[in-house]
Amino acid sequence: MLAQTLLLAASLLATASAHFSIESPEMRGDSFEAPASQWIYPCAGVNQTARTNRTLWPLTGGAVALDLHHPWTYVYLNLGIGTDYPAFPGNMSITTSLLNVTGNGTFCIPQVKLPAGLVVTEGLNATLQVVTGGASGSALYNCADITFAAAATALSSEVCMNSTGVSGAYVTPGGSQAAVVNTTANSTTTKSAAHREGGSLMGAAVVGVVAVAFSWFL
Repeated sequence: MLAQTLLLAASLLATASAHFSIESPEMRGDSFEAPASQWIYPCAGVNQTARTNRTLWPLTGGAVALDLHHPWTYVYLNLGIGTDYPAFPGNMSITTSLLNVTGNGTFCIPQVKLPAGLVVTEGLNATLQVVTGGASGSALYNCADITFAAAATALSSEVCMNSTGVSGAYVTPGGSQAAVVNTTANSTTTKSAAHREGGSLMGAAVVGVVAVAFSWFL
């Protein structure tokens, strides 16, 4: 009986550690407790309500901070405009390609640039959808609801910083090259290092599998 209990506990721990959370902007709600599940598109089954948490976000785009639990993770960001269940069309993707984050812990992008041509006005509501994937090719989802506001302040470098050993690089088609994501001043990854990480951690087959998993929601 004890062995079965320990096995179940280990299984639950492994499942929980495979998930992720949005540290900033504030996540819509708890996606770790049933009936919510991060496997559920588009927002882990966490519904919006009149009391949904909304974070003020700069008109030119703000920071996104994630807590990741794998040695490496693919990350994709989408932006849905609107208050009630906004859609996530491909032209509102705010990452042009998969972002490969190496290392587990906190990963923060100081400013996520908005899609070209998007007109943002004071008080506009929107939802950030964060999609992550790993070696299995399965996608996990979380959302954060935001309101664009001129009064919103950017996260300071003391707050928006990566955990030790955590860095990110965008994956170009084929996975053969990567461009360093300029996260924070404490990031020491160089272009050549990011290139090596991209080549060593992401085989062509894995990139293909994950690309399929990420393409269907656009």
